[in-house]
Amino acid sequence: MAEITLPGEIERQSMKIIAGELEDRGICLSEEYRPVVHRVIHATADFDFADSLTFTDHAVSLSVKALQEGTAIVTDTNMAKAGISSVALRRLHTEVHCLMADPLIAERAKQAGTTRAVAAMHASSERYPGAVYAIGNAPTALLCLAEKIENGLRPALVIGVPVGFVNVAESKERILDTCKTFGVPAIVAKGRKGGSTVAAAICNALLYLASDLTDPSSRGWN
Repeated sequence: MAEITLPGEIERQSMKIIAGELEDRGICLSEEYRPVVHRVIHATADFDFADSLTFTDHAVSLSVKALQEGTAIVTDTNMAKAGISSVALRRLHTEVHCLMADPLIAERAKQAGTTRAVAAMHASSERYPGAVYAIGNAPTALLCLAEKIENGLRPALVIGVPVGFVNVAESKERILDTCKTFGVPAIVAKGRKGGSTVAAAICNALLYLASDLTDPSSRGWN
């Protein structure tokens, strides 16, 4: 068999393999959620996300609509920000924001005796209250967002996928319950697994759907 080296064909073949393995495992995904789950598995090679990714009702369709209207994205790491498709962002005339490296955020966190993630969420919620919030690292950011939603914040979507062992699973359960209670769309990876790569992959899946860039050739790949 000829070696596949072009990036677009590698992605197409990878997605076929993912679909085939999910079918072999007896996992049937809804049409709405399938592109997100496939994109996360493509980024991680971890099929556990087919079970752990949890969606509130219409989370994908609602967030795609919001992105088509130019809604911004806020991340809790510059790593996630760097992994989000610039091609899709340009097509949708929107941007990604991450305040974690802002010296003012570090100073606010020090003064308040809290994490930079919490300070960044406080500032981001003031600047971008209706944004898509993609949290792949800091459970404290999710807990902060849950409190803000309880007090009136209404993000277009909360992506809750931090990775780790301390307060991670609990923060995900908290944000999922809060979003369900207040009608905020959410995509959450239950359990310990997640990370900035997963947050970026979910954002990209939604951005590609919103901008009609699901096929790699539409992104300039062969």
